[in-house]
Amino acid sequence: MTAKTKKILLNETELPTSWYNIVADMKTKPLPMLNPATKQAVSEEDLYPLFARELARQELNQNDTWIEIPDAVREQYKIYRPTPLVRAYGLEKALDTPAHIYFKNESVSPVGSHKLNSALPQAYYCKQDGATNITTETGAGQWGTALSFAAKVFGLELAVYMVKISYEQKPYRRSLMQTWGAQVIASPSMSTKAGRKILTAQPNYQGSLGTAISEAIELAMQTPNCKYALGSVLNHVSLHQTVIGLEAEKQMELAGEYPDVVIGCFGGGSNFSGICFPFLRHSLREGRKTRYIAAEPASCPKLTHGVFEYDFGDESGYTPLLPMFTLGHNFAPSNIHAGGLRYHGAGSIVSQLLRDGLIEAVDIKQLESFEAGVLFARSEGIVPAPESAHAIAAAINEALKAKEEGKRKTILFNLSGHGLIDMSAYDQYLSGNMINYSLEKEDIEKNIEKIEKQLR
Repeated sequence: MTAKTKKILLNETELPTSWYNIVADMKTKPLPMLNPATKQAVSEEDLYPLFARELARQELNQNDTWIEIPDAVREQYKIYRPTPLVRAYGLEKALDTPAHIYFKNESVSPVGSHKLNSALPQAYYCKQDGATNITTETGAGQWGTALSFAAKVFGLELAVYMVKISYEQKPYRRSLMQTWGAQVIASPSMSTKAGRKILTAQPNYQGSLGTAISEAIELAMQTPNCKYALGSVLNHVSLHQTVIGLEAEKQMELAGEYPDVVIGCFGGGSNFSGICFPFLRHSLREGRKTRYIAAEPASCPKLTHGVFEYDFGDESGYTPLLPMFTLGHNFAPSNIHAGGLRYHGAGSIVSQLLRDGLIEAVDIKQLESFEAGVLFARSEGIVPAPESAHAIAAAINEALKAKEEGKRKTILFNLSGHGLIDMSAYDQYLSGNMINYSLEKEDIEKNIEKIEKQLR
């Protein structure tokens, strides 16, 4: 690759034909999800009332390394995939670093983020199962936006419970969902038993992903021919996102390089899994010494300060018990602008990989993430989503370490989405009105202790 080559492209014939299931290669498999009443492992059949049958199979599949992408989904992927891999020469120059920095640009999708990679197959499988309606939750609105588009593609009606603080902070994300035909409800709401209970106890509660999940599940269970779709955390979501890393592998090969460090921002694990798992298979199979870094917000640090525990995926306890690093399912996150990262727990695969020392985690303060986002915008011309800015901050830190050590290092991160509908957040940062949020150790311990008592 010459110094003038900035963007590395693949053609649509090189689009992956299968997703990569990392669980098949893991020596220590993730612990099973449990029925909260019986404490027994959940079966595929247990998941059928909520999820499409094929998604339930994918969720519990520990044997098949490769799972074929349906032709109908692959055709929709071709609208925007393969996405570009970009050498960040401008950022390298701004940092005066010997590191080579690459980013996978998932912001070029029709909805502006990586979330469409899982929204399309989930909508497709629900349609195949005979569903007419689907429900979901969304934090910052990226997932809700993606599923709104996918639901329209496959002829489904969609109801989205959007975390109230994001509903208010990000009105244009809500407008996008409505443009594609979705019904959008601020969560917590008075439309569900879970929402009414929370609002009765805390009338001014600004919501959480855990609350929105509870409301979406409740509506799905009460609506005929309706399924529920989740945007992160679960194994089948991580599976679908591996198209990111599978493409990036081919593109890094064309660049003549292999990453020393792979980075993704972290909320529940979808885009981190997508960029990292295909590379991680070489660590599992061949002993590659690549580092994998999950960059989470300091205000919601489940990987860096949470505990590994069986916990609910939602606030009201409707989901099975998941083995995860968690801050507790009733954790009330701060009102940071990276709404997609404000989730209390981590997916079971990522949690097991962290326990086994195969991945790392760092926490990034809000002001540091926006500082990184502005630097990236000024050097690369792309305004990143606040979530993606956490990955950029982690990449910058790695590049500066390379400068201090005088070593050339190859860094790859996932630009999971653009921030063009998040400009009010940038306005707040640029005007000096943004603050950091952090958690005291004592507050985390109190919340964890409360959860442990509830689950005994």
